[in-house]
Amino acid sequence: WGKPSDKIEEGILGNKRILLLRRHGKQFKFPPHLINYRANIAALRELGASAIIATAAVGGIAAEVGKIVLPDQIIDYTYGRESTFFEGGDTPLKHIDFSYPYDKRIREKIISAATAKSIILIESGTYGATQGPRLETAAEIQKLRKDGCHIVGMTGMPEACLAKEMEIPYATMAIVVNPAAGLCEGEILLSDMEKILSQGYEICMDILKTVEL
Repeated sequence: WGKPSDKIEEGILGNKRILLLRRHGKQFKFPPHLINYRANIAALRELGASAIIATAAVGGIAAEVGKIVLPDQIIDYTYGRESTFFEGGDTPLKHIDFSYPYDKRIREKIISAATAKSIILIESGTYGATQGPRLETAAEIQKLRKDGCHIVGMTGMPEACLAKEMEIPYATMAIVVNPAAGLCEGEILLSDMEKILSQGYEICMDILKTVEL
């Protein structure tokens, strides 16, 4: 499947052995549509990952800036991405049940850890996965809203379905870094997004320290 986005770092967080992989690589080398999602998931599996908890920066359609959303559904608007390990030949076709893309048990563990630390999460929602790397138009956001999306991001797919194919329980903690296009006054500024993302990432790490998997 090629090389993963970056070197996978191993360490201890809380009392757990963890594997850390930056999906965009260092200095955001890979835009969302060019990430080798298959290599990333395959590499984590080869190193023995028993669960994947992803973090992601997203725009808020029906979620406030600064909140962390634990989505339970996803709608895929991406195109042209390598989205399956099952391409025929030596790897026979396999259909997976993707009714519930995010693992219920892992999500419950994250909620419990956050509750114990008095951290408020939005405990459900639908993630709209768009192609990127540009942000969406205001009209596109209105379409996503009508489709039932609560947040919008660019890396949710095919990451979630590839983890499902590899039978690795998967969940996402999505940090809302900006109101989606057309839902805020003025332009969406990268500097504002980066500040909120940094704060949200620290909260996510605090939760991960005590998640009991």
